[in-house]
Amino acid sequence: MEGCDRDGRVVLSCAEKTAVAAAAVAVVRRFQVERAAGRMKVTLSRRRQRILLQRVLDASDCVTTSEAVLQLCFAIGCGVVPRSTPRWWMRGRTDGTWEDLRLCDDATDDYFLEKLRMSRRVFIEISEACAPLLRRQVTFYREPLPPEQIVAYALYRWATGESYDNSTSSFDIGRASGILAVRDVTNALLRVYGDRLSWPTGVRKQVVLRAFLDKGFPNCHGAVDCTHIYVDKPTNTPDENYFDCKHRFSVIAQVVVDLDLRVLDVFIGYLGSCHDIRVIQLSSLSRRTEQGVLFRGPPVTLLGGVRTNGYILGDNGYPPSEWVVVPYGGINQHPDEERFDTKQKVARGAVERALGRLKGMWRLFLRTHRTNLETLPQQFTVVCILHNILLDAGVEFDENLLWEVDKNRVRRRVDLGIHRPLQPLSMLTSTGPALALRDALAERMKHL
Repeated sequence: MEGCDRDGRVVLSCAEKTAVAAAAVAVVRRFQVERAAGRMKVTLSRRRQRILLQRVLDASDCVTTSEAVLQLCFAIGCGVVPRSTPRWWMRGRTDGTWEDLRLCDDATDDYFLEKLRMSRRVFIEISEACAPLLRRQVTFYREPLPPEQIVAYALYRWATGESYDNSTSSFDIGRASGILAVRDVTNALLRVYGDRLSWPTGVRKQVVLRAFLDKGFPNCHGAVDCTHIYVDKPTNTPDENYFDCKHRFSVIAQVVVDLDLRVLDVFIGYLGSCHDIRVIQLSSLSRRTEQGVLFRGPPVTLLGGVRTNGYILGDNGYPPSEWVVVPYGGINQHPDEERFDTKQKVARGAVERALGRLKGMWRLFLRTHRTNLETLPQQFTVVCILHNILLDAGVEFDENLLWEVDKNRVRRRVDLGIHRPLQPLSMLTSTGPALALRDALAERMKHL
């Protein structure tokens, strides 16, 4: 630069002015050359298209081919011709689980059972029932996910137990969308199908009472037990709170089932270190029993004049009470006590079978996983509802889901989180009427 003028502005030298002018001319020429090349490509492309079109029109069977294509498209649109030909020997796979679920062929039901634990018909019914609560607003930024895809992802997450990172990629959605989908489907199922998880009344109650009566337990309403849901230890919490007797971090779920394996009541949320007695004392079962709203109906009189309004069956982890009948236990039992314990164990086995079916199908609650403890109770309650829905729909359970191969390649039965019963912490509830009820039931077994 030569310097500044009188007003203090910078003045370019002659060499600098020449260089700037040359650069500007070069930019303009390059732009002109690229624009001319682009026009030439467009012209050549249009020319090729005209030549190809003229060759097709000059062909002798052009009109016939065009009419055939139009007729085929019309037939497919009207449903006369299926969009995809059923293949009994194989199923074509596309680019994700959701795309595979959308295909309709003879492998649909098997694929739905494998991925979502239900038939396509049941899935459609659930999706249509929850759709009004899952439709999202259309925005300028993206097209919202259809309700059926949201429901399918939540079911897939619960059924496979895969992490959000792995499962969302199969449905072509983001991790945040997957978390929202599980939350929304959980709330929708609780609102739509909440009545599927309730204490039996009316005709259903009579069916349950009749089934237990045939097993030798008159006026029995169900069987209770606890299962542990293994989770990663939450941050900033004491280890001993979630550390159970198997030295794993868990949350306890208490369930009551009938002999048809239907879940009648569920109570979940207490830490793995909590004893079964404490859980049942804090649950709604105790509160409703004290209020007299759990066991309703005419009382039944047993041998010896013992009267009972109703009760449930439990293991030796519970102390005997007027509404929880437990086995005698111990060694060197009297034959009557041994007979009673055997029949009580057989009837109470419905809990383990129900939990095996429930956790075997919804494997997220079978394996240790990272979860939000605030939403875990609602999600487990939802899978209990789905468990009852599938029982009503007659969906079969694959017993192979209860077996797995460990790291040593040994096939073994999966851990359902049902711990061996411990001795009760307190026998304060072992009142005279509770023991009299058990003795009366044992006496009744002698006459069966």
